[in-house]
Amino acid sequence: MDAQRLAAIVLIVAGALGLAYGGFSYTRETHEADLGPLHMSVAEKKRVNVPVWAGVGAIVAGGLLLVVGRKS
Repeated sequence: MDAQRLAAIVLIVAGALGLAYGGFSYTRETHEADLGPLHMSVAEKKRVNVPVWAGVGAIVAGGLLLVVGRKS
């Protein structure tokens, strides 16, 4: 499998997952304090929304890469 075909499949899968889930979330530690034996940290949960146009665009771009890859 060549790199162009692999990139096309990754784009199609990522676009489909973006459409299915609408985004992803992650946790980030924002504040941290060490006061002697006491350790405190704050974990902040963030959500990143994936726009519909980005998911559709990734699927279309992946499809175009597959079609162009077959002609070459």
